Amino acid sequence: MSSPARGRGIASLWGNVRIFCKRHGSIALLLCLYLCTGFLYSIKTPIFEASDEFWHYPFVRHLARGRGLPVQTPEQVGPWRQEGSQPPLYYALGAFITFPIDTSDFHAVRRVNPHADIGVARADGNVNMVIHGEREGIRLQGTALAVRIVRWMSLIMGSITVLAGYLLARQVFPGDKVLALTVAGLTAFNPMFLFISASVNNDNLVIMLSALALVLMTKYVATHPRPRQWVYLGILLGLASLAKVSALGLIPLVGLTILIVARRHRSWRMLFVATLCVTLPAILLGGWWYHRNWRLYRDPLGFSAFLAVVGRRHPVPTLWQLLAEWKGFVRAYWGFFGGLNVLPPAWIHWTLGLFSVLGLVLLPFSLWRRKVAGNLHKVHLLQLSLSVLWPIILLISLVRWTLLTLASQGRLIFPGLIAINLLVSIGLGGLFSSRWRALLPAVVVLVSFVIAVTMPFTVIGPAYAPPPMLEEEDVSVQQSTDIRFGDNIRLLGYTMDQETITPGEDFAVTLCWESLGCMGENYSVFLHLVSEEGIIIAQRDIYPGRGTYPTTLWQSGDIIEDTYAIPVPPAVMTPTRVNVVVGLYSLETGKRLQVTDGKGNDLGDSFTLEQMALPAREHEGIPNPMHRNLANRVALIGYELDRTTASPGETFHLTLYWRALRDVQENYSVFTQILDQDGDCWAQMDGWPQQGDSPTATWRRGQTIEDEYVLTVKNDAPPGVYELWVGMYDADGRRLNVLGEEGYVEDNRISLGGVRVLPAE
Repeated sequence: MSSPARGRGIASLWGNVRIFCKRHGSIALLLCLYLCTGFLYSIKTPIFEASDEFWHYPFVRHLARGRGLPVQTPEQVGPWRQEGSQPPLYYALGAFITFPIDTSDFHAVRRVNPHADIGVARADGNVNMVIHGEREGIRLQGTALAVRIVRWMSLIMGSITVLAGYLLARQVFPGDKVLALTVAGLTAFNPMFLFISASVNNDNLVIMLSALALVLMTKYVATHPRPRQWVYLGILLGLASLAKVSALGLIPLVGLTILIVARRHRSWRMLFVATLCVTLPAILLGGWWYHRNWRLYRDPLGFSAFLAVVGRRHPVPTLWQLLAEWKGFVRAYWGFFGGLNVLPPAWIHWTLGLFSVLGLVLLPFSLWRRKVAGNLHKVHLLQLSLSVLWPIILLISLVRWTLLTLASQGRLIFPGLIAINLLVSIGLGGLFSSRWRALLPAVVVLVSFVIAVTMPFTVIGPAYAPPPMLEEEDVSVQQSTDIRFGDNIRLLGYTMDQETITPGEDFAVTLCWESLGCMGENYSVFLHLVSEEGIIIAQRDIYPGRGTYPTTLWQSGDIIEDTYAIPVPPAVMTPTRVNVVVGLYSLETGKRLQVTDGKGNDLGDSFTLEQMALPAREHEGIPNPMHRNLANRVALIGYELDRTTASPGETFHLTLYWRALRDVQENYSVFTQILDQDGDCWAQMDGWPQQGDSPTATWRRGQTIEDEYVLTVKNDAPPGVYELWVGMYDADGRRLNVLGEEGYVEDNRISLGGVRVLPAE
């Protein structure tokens, strides 16, 4: 090409870029901000610490190594666990882009933290699911590189979802660019969406494909789609069904779209052609997977195989009890990072949630204003109906799934995220007059962006930071010690700020450790509260450094201070005294490290820091007060036990204090049991309260009932520590669910702590 011709070509290209930027510069900038922010999440979140990435990536690697699709059996659970039951498209794409990478270091990188607190945020951390070392440093290689690449593939899928949100709004209200940018902004800067988008998770593919399908459906109800266009929708539906089973919820929405279009054009032929054009590619693309599930598991959806691995929910809540899990649902919609154990400050959830609630509340008013202005027509309502129905379908499916297994996570309705954000954005944009209409949406998007971009630095990163190394002169402890555990670990001292231990609250202990040499094994720290009868009433087992700095990472001379929060059960019987005992052990063998003092004297396999008091507790004359809610009908508000040790053939005298939370209509039986670790019963007494003299059907709201039971230990009971359990059940044997403070189902029985059975005389 001659120089003048080349110059004209460059000028033409530059002109096209300028035109694109002029027309679409805002969304292009927003997508760049999204990708940059998502990249931060992908870097600041250590590998395998994003939601279920610990199991998603092994499925990718399995396919990348040419091993084929896994067959799920509870007897042979692979490193992918339940995720091996998921449709394979996302994992196949991840395998395709990472198969050249040597991931032979997989097992060295994916080193499990066996004590990680999954699904719960604890005061002393311990959030890391794996042990992180130098392999994840700046020089990415092997497994760490492969995981990052799949994460970046997910980010691209997320950017397409953001763009789909923009296109959805432009499809419904073509002239409203502010609305489109608001939808895209709310989608892009949802912290939880960013977190999932920057992880290895098949949700990213189904979210993207669902978003694109919704864009097409809203377009079709307003136009006259050709057969070729229906085929596009069928392809999306088929691909989505290969991404995740939840995408099958699109089927009724697609069917409704076809009916709307056929009715608008009064064409039975269009109804037939559209159905055929959608169904054939969907079945051809995704049908084989569901046929495979049927052949393997006699279940086309594969739920039976999934649940056989992950476990069914027990006890199963009622629908009303399920509503009590709304707080966890909302947290996981806006931001519940890590393995659902890294929480941002509560104000973030409240702020972002308030924006959404405000938008949904203002939605009818905003639509009314558009109608008055002549900007809302029947076709708009048809399009909006799809955006309303899709999240509802997802929510109904999620409720059904949550009744089968624990899954109350708001992120699971992200396939409908752009639909929700469209409705919220319409509401937010209708609060002010046309001159200031962009003000509130702009503020909301800006606040969301600021929150989102700070999360990796203020919440996610610090949660996985190893403890700071101290110099000996920096050690500040309440009580100095010179205690050695094995050959290489020294306890320099400890601090206990609390003078007493309170049941139902954490008891904090800070220990200062020194490494005397490198170690080839990870030792677990245990802290026990041991009663005078030798019963462990509370314990905390954890790797040092809040789980982030196990002993294989220690270098000779390292000194760290480590705070442990021991959760004390609310049912501990008082008054009593307990010893605060510390030790280290190998999880593989269970063997404890021997303890010696500074002079070399043998102290056994643990060290007692101090003896602490649990003073007597009483409220309104009721000993050992508590509030254990049984199905919002009655509550156990206290108990008394005459002893905590007994020999075979001897008895425990137990007094329970019940309070009716409402007028009780049914008669429930009380069960009291002493069980061993295998669940075998060694003492039991069931019956109506007060030996039948006070049946629950006679209880009235606020009434308190004192109820006594005698549990005789079986003559052949072996010596050991047993657990005392109580609860209620109805005439059909169904136990009443025990509800936590926030109303969610915890169990269907109440633990009153341990008792010891002595050797037979």
